[in-house]
Amino acid sequence: MILILLSWIYMVFTTINIGFYTGKTAEIKNSDFVIYSILGLFTTTLLAGFWAIFGRINIEFHVFLLVLNIGIYVRFKNEIHLIYKSLFQELQALTLSLKAIFFSTTLLILAQCASIPYIIDNESYYIQTIKWINEYGFVKGLANLHIFLAQTSGWHIAQSVFSFSFLYPNFNDLSGFFLLLGNIYAFRHLNAYFKNKESNHLIIGLLPLANIFFFSFISTPSPDLPIYILSLILFFKFIENYKNPDTETFNLIALLVFFAVFIKTTSIVLVLIPMVLFVKDYKVLLPKLAKPVLIGLVVLVLFLIKNTIISGYPLFPALTSPFSFDFQIPSAMAHFYYDETKTAAFSLTETQFDSLGIFEIFKIWIFRPGLHGLFNTLVLVLLVITPVFIFKFFNKKPFWILYAILFFQMIVLFVSSPQYRFFMNAILLFTFLIAATLLRSQRKIVISLYFATGILITILMIPFNLSVLTTNVHLKNNSTFSVNEIIFPHQNSKFDFDYQSIKNGNLQYQSPLNNTFFWGTGNGKLPCVNKDQLKYFEVYYKIIPQMRTTNLKDGFYAKNISNESN
Repeated sequence: MILILLSWIYMVFTTINIGFYTGKTAEIKNSDFVIYSILGLFTTTLLAGFWAIFGRINIEFHVFLLVLNIGIYVRFKNEIHLIYKSLFQELQALTLSLKAIFFSTTLLILAQCASIPYIIDNESYYIQTIKWINEYGFVKGLANLHIFLAQTSGWHIAQSVFSFSFLYPNFNDLSGFFLLLGNIYAFRHLNAYFKNKESNHLIIGLLPLANIFFFSFISTPSPDLPIYILSLILFFKFIENYKNPDTETFNLIALLVFFAVFIKTTSIVLVLIPMVLFVKDYKVLLPKLAKPVLIGLVVLVLFLIKNTIISGYPLFPALTSPFSFDFQIPSAMAHFYYDETKTAAFSLTETQFDSLGIFEIFKIWIFRPGLHGLFNTLVLVLLVITPVFIFKFFNKKPFWILYAILFFQMIVLFVSSPQYRFFMNAILLFTFLIAATLLRSQRKIVISLYFATGILITILMIPFNLSVLTTNVHLKNNSTFSVNEIIFPHQNSKFDFDYQSIKNGNLQYQSPLNNTFFWGTGNGKLPCVNKDQLKYFEVYYKIIPQMRTTNLKDGFYAKNISNESN
C-alpha cells in the first residue's frame, strides 16, 4: 500500500503538470483537479505511444518526462499551485460524513490495489503487453506470438509508463489511481448536491456506490475501468453543457472521448456526444474546431501505427489493409480471434452461432449463467423502464439524447460482441438515474454510502466463494488483502508459475508449468506463451511463430508449416 501511495504522489505531480499544459494548449476552460489529471494521463499516453514506436518505455522515457514535468512546473508553478489549493479547499468543504467515507474509500482502494490481482485477462495478456512495451516498445508482429497481444490498449501504454519497471517490478495499479480520481470527482459533486439540490450532481455523485463492482478491476490495468469513469464524467458534462456549449467545454469533451476510444474501441459510440453538440451549435463551435480535429487526427494516426506494427492490420480486428507485411498475422488467426469474441459473448462456437437464428442466440445470451446473464437481463430491463423515469423526473433533451446514444450502443454491440463489460456504462447511468429519484435526502445518501463502504471492507477482508456468480474456475475466489501487503504490494500475477524454456524453430520461449489456463502466461520472462496454445495453432492451423531476426525487437512472423513433413 505504502509503495503504491508513493508512486501515486508522483503520478499526481506528473499528470497535473502535463494536464495543465494540455488544457492551456487545447484552450480548455477548467479548474477541476480531476479533469487536469485525466488530461495529463491522456497526453502522457500519447507521448509514450509515439515513443514506443521507436523504443522502450523505460528509464530513458522517464528522464524525458521528468524534464518536461520540471519545465512546465517552473514555468507555470503559481497557476499549478492554485489547482492543488482548489482540491484541498474542496476536500475541506466536504461534510464530516463524506470526509470519513472518502478517507475510508481511499484506504480501501489502496488495499485492493496491493492485493492479489483478480481479472483473468491480466494473466493472459495485460502483464505481457506491458512488459513488451517496457522492454522493447511496440514490436512488429507481436500478435503472432500471442493473438491477444493485438489488443494492446492505450491503457496498457499508460500503465507501462507508471509501472516504473526500472525501479520495482510490482506496480500494476493505474486503474486504482483512476478510480480514486473518479471518487474525488463524485464526492465533490455530491457535496454540491447537498447545497444546491441539482439532480445532475447527484447522478455523478452516486458513483461511489458502484465501487463494489469497480473493485474487481483495480488490481489490474483493465481498460474497462477507465471507460466507466470517463463515460460518467462525459455524461455529466454533456447534461450540464448541452443548452449552451462553448468551445472550451466542447474541446474538453472531445479530448475525453478521444482518450476513451484510444483506450477501448468498443467505446466508439461515445463520439456521438461531441457530434451532437457540434450539430446543435456548429456556428459557435466551427471557428475553433481546428484544435480538437488536429488532436483527434494525432490519436487516430497513433492508433493505426500501433495496430499496424503489432498485428499488421491498421484497424485490427478488421482485416482490411492497403499494406502487406511479412509480420502480418495470418487471416486464419484473425478469424479465430473474432470467433473467440463471439464465444466470450454468447458461449457458442462459430458453428453453433451460424446454425442458430437471432431469437435463439438472443435467448442464450439472456440466460447465460452467472454475472453475464444477470447483467444481460438487467440492461434490457433498464432499457425498458429508464424512459419512464426520464419522462417523469428528467424530462429534458440531453437525457433523451444520452438514452438514444446508449440504446444505439447496445445495437452495435449485439451484432459484434455484447459482453456486459462493454455496456456497463449504460447500466451505470440508467441505474444512477433511477437511484437519484429514490435517494434524494442527504441522510439516505450517506447511509447508502456507509453501507456500500461496509460491503467493501467485508469483501476485501473475508474470502468468499463466487461460484454462484461465475463459471470461470480462475475467478471463483475474491481477492483479499493481507497485512503483508501494507508496504509491498502483491506481485503482478495471481499465479506463481515455474517456467520451462522451449525451442521451436528459431524461437526460444518460456512456457508456464502446471498451467490449466490455455491463454495464460502470467509474469514469465519474454518471450512467454503457453506451449499448449502454440501446439494448438501448429496442429489445426499449420502455423508457428518465428523470430524475424535474432533480435526480439525486430518481432515475429507466422511460419506456414503445412508443406513440411511431420
